[in-house]
Amino acid sequence: MAADAALLTSTGESNGTPNMFGQLGQKLLLVAGIAAVVAVMVVFWLWSQKPDYRVLFSNFADKDGGAIVAELDKLSVPYQFAEGGNAILVPADQVHQVRLKLAAQGLPKGGNIGFELLENQKFGVSQFVEQVNFQRGLEGELERSIQSISAVQAARIHLAIPKPSVFVREQQYPTASVLLNLHNGRRLDGQQVAAVVHLVASSVPNLSADHVTVVDQNGNLLSDNANKTKQNGLDPEQMAYVENMQNSIARRVESIITPIVGAKNVHAETSAEIDFSMTEQANESYKPNTKPDDMAIRSAQSHESQNASGSNGAVPGALSNQPPGESTAPINAPGAQAPGAEGAAPAAPPAPPQNTQKDNTTNYELDKTVSYIQQAKGGIKRLHVAVVVNHIPVVDSTGKTTYRALSNAEKQQVSDLAMQAMGFNKERGDTISVVNTPFIAEAQEKLAEPPLWKDPLVIEYGKDALRFLAGVIVLMMVYKKLLKPMANKLTGADKKEQALAAGAAALTGPDGLPIAGAAGAEGDDTLVTLSGDATALPSGLDQTLQAAKQVAKDNPRMVANVVSSWTSAEK
Repeated sequence: MAADAALLTSTGESNGTPNMFGQLGQKLLLVAGIAAVVAVMVVFWLWSQKPDYRVLFSNFADKDGGAIVAELDKLSVPYQFAEGGNAILVPADQVHQVRLKLAAQGLPKGGNIGFELLENQKFGVSQFVEQVNFQRGLEGELERSIQSISAVQAARIHLAIPKPSVFVREQQYPTASVLLNLHNGRRLDGQQVAAVVHLVASSVPNLSADHVTVVDQNGNLLSDNANKTKQNGLDPEQMAYVENMQNSIARRVESIITPIVGAKNVHAETSAEIDFSMTEQANESYKPNTKPDDMAIRSAQSHESQNASGSNGAVPGALSNQPPGESTAPINAPGAQAPGAEGAAPAAPPAPPQNTQKDNTTNYELDKTVSYIQQAKGGIKRLHVAVVVNHIPVVDSTGKTTYRALSNAEKQQVSDLAMQAMGFNKERGDTISVVNTPFIAEAQEKLAEPPLWKDPLVIEYGKDALRFLAGVIVLMMVYKKLLKPMANKLTGADKKEQALAAGAAALTGPDGLPIAGAAGAEGDDTLVTLSGDATALPSGLDQTLQAAKQVAKDNPRMVANVVSSWTSAEK
């Protein structure tokens, strides 16, 4: 009876209010465990993901950088530094929001002050202060303009603007000094330096480009390169022009010969003499006259005059002042009548002699040549081309590759093509040389492969695998130590074990021996077996027996252990 009372008491307590609170606590613990696992998984996922950071500000002054970092700490925004501390990175999804918040506070203020300095001019300032503010604003605007060049990280400009003078002799011109801080590994070529010089010179009145000095952060004088080039007689543009022309001619020669000998079997080099002098010439030349029949007549003039011989028409002088000659005519000419004869006509005087003069003048065109010659810069004076051709590969019927030299006809063909491609001019003095020789293959040096553990790709994959493995281990530990016990309690596994223990205690007598037959109070016909039906059992024992039967069905190994302990106890 004492055992039954104890069993009834324990059963009653398990079905009472304390048992209900115990089950509620187990459910709460299970929910808390599930929440903890979810939190661990979220933390692990966030930890495994690489945050995407973007540039918030770069190329800022140290003072602005300190103010920005202090404000980010107040806003609880994570940040990183990049480019040696010259850039601040924040998460990509917060870049625009943080920029607007910092802009509302006037950050970054910037190291360059432009013409906005003149917006808050105080009333009553002196003319000197106005001039200084204007000069500071002009310097700041020029610095901003120069910093927009990709290779320039920062710029400082100092302007020396003298006071205007009414005297011409005392007139002074402004000067400028430019200090450029270039990005690492970047430099400015001659054209870019000239652009900076002309930008500054064009922004300041009466400032000449010769009075602008440009210096980089290493103290190198950049603006003097152009002057040195002029003094040495070397022009970078002209040198680049020559190099480009030589490369162009060499590529043309290689491209025309490559289809004949194959790719990488021809190499050409060109040496060009370029005339950069600019000349103008005017010529006027005359050639000897040719035959009159072949000459062009410019103009012709003809003059003819006749004069009678006599005193009237004679020229005064000793030769004309002579007496007339004797008459030769007969006095009595045949058929002539005597003077005074009746019906006779007077004889006509003899005709005086005539003096005729003709003048012909013909002007012919001169064989004249007038020429004006203007020769532009960059003309080719002479070209020298050298061509090297590899032996031609020949594959026989067995698949073996051999090399043979070019024949004379093939070599002449290559030479003719090269001459046409280069624009060969014999009168100019151009030369070309074609050589056929086998090429020596370059020995390829085999670089030792890095060990597997030094391979960046393997290292990256290893980090990802370790990160994943660590997360799996954490999840397994949480499941085994927290979730599994809670799940067992919630599903009743612990209850079955407790019921089995209670059933074993109920089926064991006071002396520790199992009950083989009838058990219970005197006069009670209760038959207790593990496999039979329970009839008329005491209160509480029926539930315990049913729980023991269910445990024996679900977990026979545990029941076997209990029976084994009974057997050992009987011995």
